[in-house]
Amino acid sequence: MTGPQISITYCTQCNWLLRASWMASELLNTFGAELGSVTLVPGTGGVFFIDVDGKRVWERKRDGGFPDAATLKQVVRDLALPDWNLGHADRAAD
Repeated sequence: MTGPQISITYCTQCNWLLRASWMASELLNTFGAELGSVTLVPGTGGVFFIDVDGKRVWERKRDGGFPDAATLKQVVRDLALPDWNLGHADRAAD
């Protein structure tokens, strides 16, 4: 069984490779072998979006910027690994 497939599409014209690779690293450091893959996809035209198993979970233009590490981990966890405990980065229960 494979884990969730994450893709991070970033704009090469905007030089967002470093940001995309940092986010990929954060996800891999947090979820490790639970992830099936984390793929960086070059694009143009100001694109920056993150998909989990083909579902768009973050889009820079739509969501008003880039997610911070904690928000990104929560979004991925909520969709793909709902039982995963993020520890201190987890949201307080409402």
